[in-house]
Amino acid sequence: PWPENVNPLTGEVVSDPSLLERVPVAIKISNWPGQYVRPQAGINSADLIYEHYNEGWFASRWTAVYLGKDPERVGPVRSGRLIDLHIPAIYKAVLACSGFSNGVLALVKDSDLYPDRVASPSVGVGQPVFYRDFSRDVPLEHTMFTNPALVRDWAAERGVSGRQELEGMVFSEEPQVEGEPATTIKIPWRSLAAEWRYDEASGRYLRWSDGLPHTDALDGQQLSAANVVVLYVPQWDTDIIEEPHGGALSIEFAIWYSNRAVIFRDGVHIDGFWQRWEREDMLTLTDEEGHPIPLKVGNTFFEVIPTEGLEIEIIVEP
Repeated sequence: PWPENVNPLTGEVVSDPSLLERVPVAIKISNWPGQYVRPQAGINSADLIYEHYNEGWFASRWTAVYLGKDPERVGPVRSGRLIDLHIPAIYKAVLACSGFSNGVLALVKDSDLYPDRVASPSVGVGQPVFYRDFSRDVPLEHTMFTNPALVRDWAAERGVSGRQELEGMVFSEEPQVEGEPATTIKIPWRSLAAEWRYDEASGRYLRWSDGLPHTDALDGQQLSAANVVVLYVPQWDTDIIEEPHGGALSIEFAIWYSNRAVIFRDGVHIDGFWQRWEREDMLTLTDEEGHPIPLKVGNTFFEVIPTEGLEIEIIVEP
């Protein structure tokens, strides 16, 4: 087990161990259209973020997991997707999102997340957990915000609180496995060109979106990650209608069993595998022999990439 003062999702020592005696919170965050949603708020405080395709295979959306830090504001908050049946199970988290399509809502209500680990207007949870910010001139769907403390207070009223069983992630200060140099990772989502560029001074990867530094609205700092992990996950259209106006179908993400992964840390990339065999299992990263591939101490950005149809590009600067 982890020492009481080490965050099991980042490997970081925290000055106040009581921060870890809490339930993680997973918040669904918009990433498109850029002119309405960027810069988002509270991203640099997340321990983990998952980025994945939305229905229609065009825009990406994020699920951010918070344990060690509590930003005062997170958002814009958007609706959950099928992958959000899994991320809260992996990290024993409470899910917060603006809603669900009817088909996804039915599956959520049939899952172990319901009713005490899912906060959303779709299941009757509104203010004060969620609130609107009308200070920017954007469409209504981009105005909802929350924060982890509001979600935790709601969950605690339902008896969901305290330290959760979060064994399985492995961290090291220095790479334990030899990797190949990797200074830039390009991910060409159809709606935006995402890039992670390694910054040698900080030893972290900085996020660029459509050629511009991608910042956090709370502190103005560029988004950065100690680790960027590309997860190759089988994905396919289901028969659930996610977007009634255009008829786009919900995408299923087979984030179970095992598949390829590429781990980026300290300016190198390491080929390996991700594994998750049971619903409540932590998602782990291993080499071919099954030995853990440690992440760098700090936050991680997971890029959930289809096993076909989306090619990432790894660039090595001389």
